[in-house]
Amino acid sequence: MTPARISRRGVLVGAVAGAMMGPRVFAQGYQVSEQHRRILASARDRLDRVRGAVWRTDVVGLADFALPSALPRLHFADLEAGMVHSFLVAHGKGSDPEHDGFLKRFSNDVNSEATSRGAYVTCQWYDGKYGASIRLAGLEPDNSNAAARAVVMHPAWYADPAMLAKWGRLGRSDGCFAMAPGDFANALWHLAAGRLLYADRLGLG
Repeated sequence: MTPARISRRGVLVGAVAGAMMGPRVFAQGYQVSEQHRRILASARDRLDRVRGAVWRTDVVGLADFALPSALPRLHFADLEAGMVHSFLVAHGKGSDPEHDGFLKRFSNDVNSEATSRGAYVTCQWYDGKYGASIRLAGLEPDNSNAAARAVVMHPAWYADPAMLAKWGRLGRSDGCFAMAPGDFANALWHLAAGRLLYADRLGLG
């Protein structure tokens, strides 16, 4: 698939915001597991496929929707440091109509309220319904309607770990990549402003 052509202007605000938000601070005393090696390898492979459409290649986001919402399945692969940090992320209502925590289907259709698969480039952040959020541009036919559907990354109460204690699964979005409010600063600092976010059933464990 051929990546869409994205203007640098769309990521400029995010780049400035990323610089103002502070340095990239990931935990020390880190050890790479076999799972993390698979994630890093997958991130490099996905990045190589769309390298011309992204402007920052230090960190890649991988959303592994082969896993249920109760498990950390949004991986930030730091390719420069060789580190992986994983977070909870919600999927769309249209992808899980039974609301059992498992993604059943992807869709790019407007009003589907489903998650779309494929490669996205992260753009500028903005102040939205849930606070600071990150716009996304779809790079493939499977997610070409991301902007029209207002599919973004944002914090949400229904993606908080407290939901797991009560229900055993996260709530569902309208197709957005919703993260716990306490985790979302990591997306603003490390994934915004022209980086790759890739979503699919990746089976990375």
